[in-house]
This record gives sequence, C-alpha cells and structure tokens, in this order.
Amino acid sequence: MSDQLLLSAETGREEGTRSSRRLRREGRVPAIVYGLDADPVTVSIAWPDLRTALTTDAGINAIITLSIDGTEQLSVVKDLQRHPVRRDVIHVDFQRVTADQQIEAEVPVILIGEALEVTRANGMVDQALYTLSVSAKPADIPDEIQVDISDLELGDSIRVQDLPLPAGVTTTLDPEDTVANTLITRSTREAMAAEEAAELAAEEGEGGEEGDGDDAGDAGDDDGDDD
Repeated sequence: MSDQLLLSAETGREEGTRSSRRLRREGRVPAIVYGLDADPVTVSIAWPDLRTALTTDAGINAIITLSIDGTEQLSVVKDLQRHPVRRDVIHVDFQRVTADQQIEAEVPVILIGEALEVTRANGMVDQALYTLSVSAKPADIPDEIQVDISDLELGDSIRVQDLPLPAGVTTTLDPEDTVANTLITRSTREAMAAEEAAELAAEEGEGGEEGDGDDAGDAGDDDGDDD
C-alpha cells in the first residue's frame, strides 16, 4: 500500500444539484464523509488534489487523511460517481476508518510472465477473475495481486487458493473459484478437427483400395476353377 495522502476538505457546502454544479465549475468535487458512528459530514475537495490522490499505485484503495476543520481523519473511498458521458468524478463517498480496523477492498489481479508451454501447444491463458475482494487493515491492503503464469501447461488452472496473499490479507471467495485457466483456442480446435477429419478420410480411402484388390484376386481364382 502506498503512503497515506493528505487532502483538505472544506465543510459548509450547500446541498442540492444546483450548488453541486456550481462547485464543479469552481474545480471542486462534492463529497460526504461518514462512518465510525459519527454524523455524516458534507464537504468538497479540490479536483486536482483528488485526482492526484486517486492516480497513485493504490488507485481507489488509497488511504487518505482528510483534514476537516482542523482535525485529521483517516479514510478510504467507498464510492465514486462519474458523469455518464465525460466520466468526470462528480461525487465521492469517504468512509472514516481506524488504522487497526479490518476493511474490505477490491484489488486488481494481474497475470505476469509468459506461459511458453501453453503457447507452444497453440493454447492460451484465459483470465476469469480480474479483481479480488479482500479484507485487511488499511495499511495492509495491497495495490495489486500478481500471479506468475510462467510454469503453466495446457490443462492447468489457477484458483483463488493459489493466490499469493500478503500477511494479514484474507478473502471470502471460494478457494476453488477459478482465477485463470489454460485452453486451446477456437482456431486451433478447428484446425485439429480438420486434421482429424482428413486423417480419417485417408484411412477410409486406403481401406477401400485394399478391398478392391482382394475382390480382383477372388475373381481370378473363380476363373481358374471353371477351367
């Protein structure tokens, strides 16, 4: 997890669509801070600062310290609302957390390496799980989970139980859930089917020729018997 980030959050913003639009025109993003049995607080964040916080290696899982009216509060982003067309961030939900609190987060699963044996067999590695739901203390949430696929062979698969989770990080997903598996591509299957069909046709052709020769020999024997 990346170092904690400090953001200044201004209170006193008016609620409502019109005031939120005015804030965005001023380069600020409306937000709300809640959790830890305290009352929700409506705030606004300068967009350049928020963008910087969300584009670290930790991404949306960054641990952010909010400075609100002179007090600092550890928090995580629980929800981002984006404009449906421009994809700009138009609202943020922050959840207050403590350093020793177990929180849940979605962490990217990244496949690294090259499965050479699978490639040589004209196969491919198909990734089925792209994010993993984990539970850990805020500082223990990993930026991503890397899985080395270099040793995979055709027919192998990677399951949740095979993922290298850091100490203190757990997941509630079924250990048998598939993360990635190896398979033969459609084009390769079609090529193999065509090759098998051609071999079968060739075998049937050879069998027919051998049968014709036997019939001719039998006919010659019959002529000899008639004489």
